[in-house]
Amino acid sequence: MIGNINIKRTVGSLALGLAAHFATINNAHAATNETSRIVTADLQATKGALDTMFKFCVGAGRANEGLRADWQRQLAYAHRACGFQYIRMHGLFCDDMGVYRDYGKPEYNWQYIDQLYDFLQSIGMKPFVELGFMPGGLASGSQTIFWWRGNVTPPRDMQKWANFIHAFLLHLQERYGDAEVRTWYFEVWNEPNLEGFWAGTQQQYFDLYAATARAIKSVSPDYKVGGPATAGCSWISEFIHFCDTNHAPVDFISTHTYGVESGFLDEHGAGGTVLSKNPNSISGDVKRVRQQITDSALPGLELHFTEWSSSYTPADPVHDSYHSAAYILDKLKKSGDASQSMSYWTFTDIFEEPGPRWEAFHGGFGLINYEDINKPSFYAYQFLNRLGPVELKNTDPYSWICTDTSGGLQALIWDFTNTHPGPKVHNQDFYKRDLPSQPKDQVMLTLSHLKQGRYLVETYKVGYRVNDAYDTYRDFGAPEQLTKAQVDEIKSKNSGAPLAACTVKIGRDGNFEQQFDLRENDVVLITLKPIQ
Repeated sequence: MIGNINIKRTVGSLALGLAAHFATINNAHAATNETSRIVTADLQATKGALDTMFKFCVGAGRANEGLRADWQRQLAYAHRACGFQYIRMHGLFCDDMGVYRDYGKPEYNWQYIDQLYDFLQSIGMKPFVELGFMPGGLASGSQTIFWWRGNVTPPRDMQKWANFIHAFLLHLQERYGDAEVRTWYFEVWNEPNLEGFWAGTQQQYFDLYAATARAIKSVSPDYKVGGPATAGCSWISEFIHFCDTNHAPVDFISTHTYGVESGFLDEHGAGGTVLSKNPNSISGDVKRVRQQITDSALPGLELHFTEWSSSYTPADPVHDSYHSAAYILDKLKKSGDASQSMSYWTFTDIFEEPGPRWEAFHGGFGLINYEDINKPSFYAYQFLNRLGPVELKNTDPYSWICTDTSGGLQALIWDFTNTHPGPKVHNQDFYKRDLPSQPKDQVMLTLSHLKQGRYLVETYKVGYRVNDAYDTYRDFGAPEQLTKAQVDEIKSKNSGAPLAACTVKIGRDGNFEQQFDLRENDVVLITLKPIQ
């Protein structure tokens, strides 16, 4: 709702079927209802440039999926809507990418990688290059992971592996140019602290890292390399100590965190995950790792969380729930500036670690399901991307207020209430239920020192049955497969269109107020755009 604005006339309907209203306002009006939360900002009191670590990078399942037309279509869309700059994925060197063979002499083949990276370049994105898994022709064993059989064994010949990496970097330099590759990141392996992802020891991983980093730096000392890409923020201090004492090049630390109570790897969701009730889950890990870096011999290293999400399984309905939008914003805001990036895992449900999926909504990691339906989590990132480049000072911890160069303003306000009942109930049960939100706050947004003039005010929202595709899907009986008509209806009812729009006139006092209801786990974006 638009509060405290004198509505003069209705001019039509919006995509969600709600009326768009146009009105005038000469100055701020007092609230007519009791307000329990006040969010206020002065346009003359800036905090500084908005930290956009939230859209620096996003994750995807594996490189070979990136050759698919539907995956590419969705990534181009996510890049436009959410502003993601880099993308990280597994499986770049798996045999389905055809990179290596050895019939007495090593041969390298980069054609599939070229197709993938050429596409990223064409839409204005860059790879955050995860170097793994092991090509079969270099592997020391046969242990694999996932339906697509990524080989997780150390190389049988470390020098051949180093030569392979050296050749790969030379190829990238030649194809994309030295200046471009200097902007990329090269991360060695994925989660080597988990037996499923690495069949060697910690020392064998450190040796792999050192050989890889030196091979990269032999092509250019300016190329950025890092690790250890661990699950659960493990091995950070040991890894930094190894690099320091062995003079192994390192430019950044990478690691992963998920907001569930137990375990690390559960590709089918059979273990039963439980959302953590710790209010500092995710953000506590981010700050702890930053402190470990600060206390180390290499305190200036960048920190990149190259995977994070509410849950580590691609079969967890919390990923589809409307709760996820507020969850994402809560964790990002609490993490502050401790990390240079927080790469959400993943942008799409086109993700085949346990094999191709049968269900339209199956608790997949993605912001978008495999039929191009936006989940509530997608809108969290779309709203973040609409924030202007300058952040205003704001004492409310669950909001961002920003301005842009046109004189516009964006206020992103949310409530995150962890309603999970506790460890006896699995996410796989709880988040499949109908979970109506409960009343929470009357919010007053108060702005001062706006320039005098007319503004278009638009209000967007994500919450229970508002841009909540999963509940619309449940209304159809949660079928495994959707008809085209059902897909179209879900998209139409959850399109992200503004709930309301009006024009306001800001007087010489420069003040603006808007009051609205905020229920549990609602996310509201209010934008003011000057009308010339």
